[in-house]
This record gives sequence, structure tokens and C-alpha cells, in this order.
Amino acid sequence: MNYVDISVELFIGFILLFLMTKILGKTSINQVTPFEFISALVLGELVGNAIYDEDIGFGYILFAVFVWGLLMYIAEMLEIKFLKLRGFLEGNPSIVIQNGIIDRNELRKNKMSINQLQTLLRQKDTFSVHEVEYALLEANGTLSVLKKSLYSTTTQQDLDMHPRPTFLSVTFIIDGEVLLDNLKASGFDETWLQNELVKINIKRVEDIFYAEWQQDEGLYVIPMVQSTAK
Repeated sequence: MNYVDISVELFIGFILLFLMTKILGKTSINQVTPFEFISALVLGELVGNAIYDEDIGFGYILFAVFVWGLLMYIAEMLEIKFLKLRGFLEGNPSIVIQNGIIDRNELRKNKMSINQLQTLLRQKDTFSVHEVEYALLEANGTLSVLKKSLYSTTTQQDLDMHPRPTFLSVTFIIDGEVLLDNLKASGFDETWLQNELVKINIKRVEDIFYAEWQQDEGLYVIPMVQSTAK
């Protein structure tokens, strides 16, 4: 294989990977899920092998990238259409700190030590577990932290106010589908949810893009249209 062939195949591989990135969507590196990370590695390996193997021509590069890109595209479309499959492929967040208490079982399930948890907390400018009310380990490995009201950043709205309890918001509806487990865990049922939606003139769950509930704020709803309701 001469330098011209290598240059041409590198150029083709670069263009194909660039096109696959555009087609499959924009995801920043710190938002990549384990499934997407493995897919990217395999795609890069396919192109790399095709470029440096003298017995493999341009047709192999085109075919390999097309098939793998098609599989990734189909997987992403299925994730968008089927909520349960989305959780299976992307994973679900885990509550590792709840009501200020570290959940050792969740840490064990996610193969995480206390030291690793402390490291992630420090990256969120939290240097004591005592400051945390809730901490969620996201599917991409990052940590989302909700501090206790006593340690949260003060805003103008907080001035002249006594410390108040901190509550974690719970997602009830995504893409027109009710998350029954979350609803029941919060002590509600579908009848209650339907009654709450009727109060804001929404008759069908299918008309809701996203809905969450927080104990001190109530139900927050975003319809399929761009306007919001509460």
C-alpha cells in the first residue's frame, strides 16, 4: 500500500465518520452513554482496519460504515419511539444519596466506592456529604447533586426566608407515556394524575411532552406544543 492509497482511504474514512456524526445527532463527550461509547469505538475500529489492511478496498469501508451507522440509527429511533427500550439501552439514573443518606445498595449496584462518590461530589463543588440532600448517578456516569437548602446558593428570592425542606422532583410523563413506577412510588395513581391534568385543561396524556411533580411545587407540565403549563 502506497502513501496515495493511505491518504485517499483516510480522507474517505474521515468524511464517512463526519457524516455519521451529523446523521446520528450531536452528543457532547460527557453525555455519551455506555452504548454510544462502545458504538463509536466499533465504528472507528471498522474504519481503521479498512484503511490499514492492504486486502481491503474502498468498498469495504463504505459497506462497513453504512451497516454499522444504520444499526446505530435504528437503535436511536427505537429509543425515541419506545420508552422502555430507551431505559434498557441508555440506562436509568440511580439515587445514591436520598434524604441526606448514602444508599450503599445503589453504590454496590453501580460498582462505586465511597471515594469515587466523594470525587464526583467535589467536582460539583460539594466537599461534604453532609451538604447533600439528593445525588443521582446519571446513565453517562456524571453526578447530579441537589444540596440541602441550608447549603444551596442564595438567591434574591431566598432573602428574608427561613430554611425550608428540599424535595426531589419526580418525572411522571415522558413523550406522552406515564411512568407508572414513579407515579406509584410517589403515592399517586392514574386517576389522581388525570384529575390534575383536567385542572389545567389537558384531557389526554398523549398530549404531554413532559410532566414532573415536586412536593413543594406541585405538578409541572410541558405539552407537546411549545407553550408550557403548570
